[in-house]
Amino acid sequence: MDAADFYTGIVAESYAPLKSFSPEPEPYAAFVREAGGPALELGCGDGDPLLALRRQGLDVEGVDSSADMLERCRARAAREGVTVTVHHQRMEELDLERRFRAVFLAGPTFNLLPDDATAEAALRRVREHLAEGGTALIPLHVPSPTRAEQIGVVRTATAADGAELRFSMVSEQREEAVRTQTAVLRYERHRDGESTAVERTWPLHWYRRSDFEKLAAAAGLVPVSVTDADGAEADDDATYLTFRLRAAEPADG
Repeated sequence: MDAADFYTGIVAESYAPLKSFSPEPEPYAAFVREAGGPALELGCGDGDPLLALRRQGLDVEGVDSSADMLERCRARAAREGVTVTVHHQRMEELDLERRFRAVFLAGPTFNLLPDDATAEAALRRVREHLAEGGTALIPLHVPSPTRAEQIGVVRTATAADGAELRFSMVSEQREEAVRTQTAVLRYERHRDGESTAVERTWPLHWYRRSDFEKLAAAAGLVPVSVTDADGAEADDDATYLTFRLRAAEPADG
């Protein structure tokens, strides 16, 4: 199941109340100011940090594969009085009229692409949407296996209408050979004696530095820098990577 199908219905509704992390906008605002505008956030979801960057007056658009999440982003923007332009497209099929000086993901959303072929296709689309001299910022991570005692643990939150939302992990399978980790996640909604529950698969695909550099090169992108979680030069077994990429110079002749 890809992100477009995953983030629908009760899952999209549960995203904001149940999420345990929201990206701080300042690192991305700094990146956009450094790289220059216009900018594009890939996987913008319901608007973090896109709306915060728009409030700062930055020329940033968003794109996401989930129509439900974009509907929530637009509604949030309207409530907060923020003007925002968002596009309903998959990363690997990105086709916008505009070109961007800055293209970025606010966190390792790129890991949701299911395999190397899809990742390379997405990188090719990023390359095509970079303006001359533009920079792409792509964070990645290597997920850790979930501890056995965390399987089945239920987290709860309250929806806007007072319903109780519940989330739990049912199972998880890890395949080192193909660099994937797939969880089965359960979402529930309970209100006034009525209940809804869905189970959906959550695949993550990870990369070593060398793996991703090969995909980037095939897509016509070269690293400007590759850093780890501490901001130091990343080695090949780093579990968190931030790639800054630019278009490769055309070969002579």
